[in-house]
Amino acid sequence: MNAPLTAPQQEHAYLSRLGERVRAWRTEHGMTRKALSLACGVSERYLAQLESGRGNISVLLLRKVARAMGVAVEHLVREEESAARSGRIALIGLRGAGKSTLGGRLAHGLGLPFVELDREVEKEAGAELGEVFAMYGQDAFRRFERRALQRVLHQNERAVIAAGGSLVTDPDTYKLLLERCLCVWLKASPEEHMARVIAQGDMRPFKGRSAALDEIRRLLAERERLYGRADVTLDTSGKSPRQSLAEIRKAIQ
Repeated sequence: MNAPLTAPQQEHAYLSRLGERVRAWRTEHGMTRKALSLACGVSERYLAQLESGRGNISVLLLRKVARAMGVAVEHLVREEESAARSGRIALIGLRGAGKSTLGGRLAHGLGLPFVELDREVEKEAGAELGEVFAMYGQDAFRRFERRALQRVLHQNERAVIAAGGSLVTDPDTYKLLLERCLCVWLKASPEEHMARVIAQGDMRPFKGRSAALDEIRRLLAERERLYGRADVTLDTSGKSPRQSLAEIRKAIQ
């Protein structure tokens, strides 16, 4: 069992969450730090400190930042939601990011159930994933996916959940995941994704090996802003599962 955080550790964690919210908002809205600096009248350097978790920001400066972002100050400084979500850890990212491998190990280490949402979708539909698309189409798949997530959240107050790579493209389902789980984006380079997919020996989601790398690059570019809304971003490129697992555990603490 982990020892309780000391007061300085709690303060650092709080500032880190505050910085992550500002950074996630900029990513979602495609706004540069310079543009936000001009909009709120707070220096770019100070915003950089804030986003890195080192900003001991005053209430008045924080109000300026919140106004420029068009959100309430309470949205940035809330604490209770983070505590409630932290019992469920959701791993998101494109196929080959390591969600199944790292998710299983993380769950085992924390003594939590491990849930692969794609398998739960198959239970909802009564068919394998490929057949779900073929028989019912994408719209129906999204409905199965949302019902599966709602069931998993209802049944598990604490769990590690590996989400499907395209879940983030469904606004309502992704909103539910973000609200009810601590989300971790397992990020990797296109080449690393490609190598892992080849190692898995299943190229079905892509259009043949020759075009797969271009497809992966396209998907990453299209979804970067969506994946970037996660609470934590972890680049797994060039790292062993053991190294990535250690970094995840450190980040979620």
